[in-house]
Amino acid sequence: MDSSIFLTIGAGLKWLGIASLPLFLIPLIAVSAPGLIDRFALRLSAFIDRISGAALGAAILAALVLVFAQLGVVFLRYAFSLSFSWLNETVTYAFAAMFMLGAAAALRDGAHVRVDILRPRFGEAGRNWIELAGIYLFLFPICVRILMTGEAGLARSWLLLEGSRESDGLPILFLFKTLVPAFAVLLMAQGLSEAIKAALRLTGALAPAEPTETEPHGGARGV
Repeated sequence: MDSSIFLTIGAGLKWLGIASLPLFLIPLIAVSAPGLIDRFALRLSAFIDRISGAALGAAILAALVLVFAQLGVVFLRYAFSLSFSWLNETVTYAFAAMFMLGAAAALRDGAHVRVDILRPRFGEAGRNWIELAGIYLFLFPICVRILMTGEAGLARSWLLLEGSRESDGLPILFLFKTLVPAFAVLLMAQGLSEAIKAALRLTGALAPAEPTETEPHGGARGV
């Protein structure tokens, strides 16, 4: 297969990402100019939430594959003293897919563990400002860093259609490595959705979020 095809696709995705950068200003516009783009912001947030839901479905499927593959590894090893690299790699790939594809939905549903101890002491407005600040100061920069760091290695992996180093391994290492930027993109998109919700709650265009049971006791939200 012509390697220029992958370079063209990669360049197109990169420019698509650059073109989408203005969307990350929407929460700031929504909070500084109430009512101006509320309808568009809500539709964008709902669309992103649906994408995260679809990724969660893929993560659930990966979890099922993980369970059955791990059972196969244990059964073959202890019943027949057999071990297959492709089956062991299936376990690894499925676990990575489950985690990386499900992270955005976990952010959407508030399932990530919160360790901030000051957040519960603020009112609704304070919590929303903290949400906005955390997303822009921490989540977005970390995701951008992940994308920039792995760009060269991922391009090389796709050019080579990189496979397993084991003779009986899976020939899809390049797809496995693609989970890393997919994780970053999904998390950035869901972060944008959460920032939009926080901004709209600040302006009163969205109902306040319901507090979780554990927040009043220390600010941690369990998975």
